[in-house]
Amino acid sequence: MKLTALMVLIFMCIVAQAQNTRLEILHGKTILLFTPHPDDDVFGAGGTIALLNRNQNKIYIVIYTNDDKGSYDPAMTSQRLAEIRKHEEEVSEGLIGTPKENITWLGYDDGMLEYASQPKLVEEATAIIRRIRPDVLLSVDPGEWYERWHKTDHRMAAFNTIDAVRAAEFWLYFPNQRLQQGLQPYKVPEMYFFYPSPQEANYFVNIDDVAELKFDAAAKQVSQFEPAVNKYRPDWEPADLAKAKSEMRSEQPRKDGHYVEAFRYATGFVQY
Repeated sequence: MKLTALMVLIFMCIVAQAQNTRLEILHGKTILLFTPHPDDDVFGAGGTIALLNRNQNKIYIVIYTNDDKGSYDPAMTSQRLAEIRKHEEEVSEGLIGTPKENITWLGYDDGMLEYASQPKLVEEATAIIRRIRPDVLLSVDPGEWYERWHKTDHRMAAFNTIDAVRAAEFWLYFPNQRLQQGLQPYKVPEMYFFYPSPQEANYFVNIDDVAELKFDAAAKQVSQFEPAVNKYRPDWEPADLAKAKSEMRSEQPRKDGHYVEAFRYATGFVQY
């Protein structure tokens, strides 16, 4: 009896260990990340992305919007801002190891994701999931009150992505993808949502080794920061850059004295 109980305990430990492989030590896996804007991936999960790239995982980034509205500069245009943000994103992600050919732009206007055609939006994301077939999916979470009630693109990207995760499992959602494109149903094994609310965060990645790399990458998004967000310039004054990085260091979450990125971890959508 004691031997049987011991064997059960050992088996449970093995299963638990297999189900809790640390995200940041994965190697040779396929990772798919959905982000509402071309900066949230780096601001929310840039350290984790850097660690995953360092471990020879294949990272794919899907960006819902072109972020073509977020400038106070009266001389800026939406078309120009979209081009600026696209270039900044490619440089920023490149610094943490993601090649630009692995970045997909869905091209929706900033702030308009909530008003896009809902079936079309879910179908687009579903097709990407079925085509990439990721071992792990990362996405923005509705998260904190700021995210839930202010940032409409964040809410929509969060809800749309999880709707697509659900649709991707069942071939009768968008059956044309299987019949015409050869895209088979796919169940996403694991999901990590960045920008979670503090009470829902249940997974933390130590990014001490890549924190400065993350801050360098974030700083490549020049147009997102003062003073360029008010009057655009493509580069930094040294004093402004030093101030921005100092603020990043102070705002980066810490846990037990270490820089961390927080996530809400899940292994499936709610079935009811």
